[in-house]
Amino acid sequence: MNIDWTHFTPMASLTGGIILGIGSAIFILFNGRILGISGILGGLLPPKVGDTTWRLAFLLGLFAAPTVFHAVVPAEYITAPRIDATDMMVVIAGLLVGIGTRYASGCTSGHGVCGLSRLSPRSLVATVSFMSAGFAMVYVMRHLAIV
Repeated sequence: MNIDWTHFTPMASLTGGIILGIGSAIFILFNGRILGISGILGGLLPPKVGDTTWRLAFLLGLFAAPTVFHAVVPAEYITAPRIDATDMMVVIAGLLVGIGTRYASGCTSGHGVCGLSRLSPRSLVATVSFMSAGFAMVYVMRHLAIV
């Protein structure tokens, strides 16, 4: 196995994970809700009276964060992510993830971060399932060169 040391960012990943964990804990403590992106977005379709404002504010913050990050962090510290896929592959992957979140009743942030921290058996099964599928897909794409 070869590690791409240029794109290996354990400290940035650790920092992001800590921030996500703290944010998830604050969200559940103050709102009594799980911080799952698909559930927050899905709650807008169809919108419920009195439940829309915080969901829209959350999503606005989610989309505004990269702009704020680029305004605060010097350009030499920002690298564009490398995605070795065509636009169509990215669209198909996004649709498959969306379908998976509906079947699993939640997304990776809901199950993997919040569900596991609450010792939810359902979240454990979901997390093991999507991580196994991800590992298998990486193996197929990288080692069997099917696509």
